[in-house]
Amino acid sequence: MPDRIDYSALLAGHTDVIEMINSGDAGLPVLNQLLRVAQPALGAAGMAFVEFAPTGGRVIAATGAAEWTVGRPLPANDPTTSCLLAGPRVQCVRTDRFTGPLAGELAERGLCRMVVSRAEIGGHTVGSLHALYRADDETPTDEQCVVVGFVGSCIAHMYGDQSGLPVHGDGPVVAALADGLAVIDRETHVRLWNPAAAQVTGRSTAEAINQPLPFPLPPSGQVLDHRLPNGRWLRITSGALPGDGALRVVTFHDITDQQRHDHERDLFVAVTSHELRTPVTVIKGFADTLTDHWDSLGETDRRQAARIIGQRANELARLLDRLLCSAAEAWPGDGPPAPFDLAETLRGALADLPADLRRRTTLEVPTELPRTIGHRQSLATVLTELVTNAGKYSPPDSPIDVTAGADDRTVCFRVADRGIGVRPEHVERAFDRFWQGESGDRRRYPGTGLGLYLVRRIVEQQNGWVFLRPRSGGGTVAEVRLPRR
Repeated sequence: MPDRIDYSALLAGHTDVIEMINSGDAGLPVLNQLLRVAQPALGAAGMAFVEFAPTGGRVIAATGAAEWTVGRPLPANDPTTSCLLAGPRVQCVRTDRFTGPLAGELAERGLCRMVVSRAEIGGHTVGSLHALYRADDETPTDEQCVVVGFVGSCIAHMYGDQSGLPVHGDGPVVAALADGLAVIDRETHVRLWNPAAAQVTGRSTAEAINQPLPFPLPPSGQVLDHRLPNGRWLRITSGALPGDGALRVVTFHDITDQQRHDHERDLFVAVTSHELRTPVTVIKGFADTLTDHWDSLGETDRRQAARIIGQRANELARLLDRLLCSAAEAWPGDGPPAPFDLAETLRGALADLPADLRRRTTLEVPTELPRTIGHRQSLATVLTELVTNAGKYSPPDSPIDVTAGADDRTVCFRVADRGIGVRPEHVERAFDRFWQGESGDRRRYPGTGLGLYLVRRIVEQQNGWVFLRPRSGGGTVAEVRLPRR
């Protein structure tokens, strides 16, 4: 650790970050660059940023000795989470004082101290920034704590702009709010505007009073759903104020989550009907051909028709598995987690792939790969989903590489393709249900958008984690990490 902070490097790097923003960059690319700038200036071994959502946190960016944590979840009930969300906004702590699994791994890797700063907007925590130090480093100084706090505030400002952040669909900037209430006159000018109204609309009381109501007014006794420019949906009702015919009272509340769920339900029905129709139509067509023209078909044509029926039936079975598991919000259990040979599981899963994918896929595993703990059959499903996804988004004849490895605590495997790649701001959203990268992807690359969503659910139910990153030279790498036996 340096005796003092390298302010010149910090300012120069921060200028580069601002220039990225001014040139149109946003979200994860800017956040990653900010961490890369701050780490050497602070003399830290690694930096990490955890984004918090209602269900807990997840590491969305990391550098140096902490880079392995990217994609790692931090559950809401983890003791480390409770500490991060309480106490001073900036604090220096020892990782070995926590009992959570992630903190334990940090301590085992020699990252014994960290300076933590919460990133807050209006008192609401959107994430936490961590500067990690090794055991032989000097204790972080007050000066370093101040700089970590400054960088954390810069990240909070990025969340306030909502340009590419949060990366999660249920992100931390969207919070459940109480009903807004306004009183308006005959000209629909606001006479009263309660604090919840200011929170829901983003318009302060000073900005709202004596100004026109900033959204349409439904007729008395009726309900209107309206979308604000900031993307939030309001459910609005109105009525005459008792005792004063000149004034009306308007109540409204945030229904953004409900609208999102309704959209997902409609999308689920639309995608399901479309995706089921294709294999069913093909199966029926070839089955009718065999029934109506059996005698006129040669042996080769019959076998070809039967082969296609079998392929489409397998596609249909996989699709139904995805849809049923997605609807149930769970993966079918197959007993308690148990030790198994990951290398053997990978070989077996690859052997069961469709012939065109099997020809393109290579497998490379170490001779002595440690056993992992989990559900063997569901991990075969994970590999199948990842390889299928890699094949869909890459040229037909391009190779798909599957490799495996291990460190002191985890066993991992990676699926790398040479396809269209994944943009940095999409590496987390790709795991959302029904999400696809670009508006045209659903037409260009047909599918349900459920594969990666289910992969993450399966892996995390086995105490592992999965993440995506761009492949050097083009394409995408999907990496799955599981606990060692």
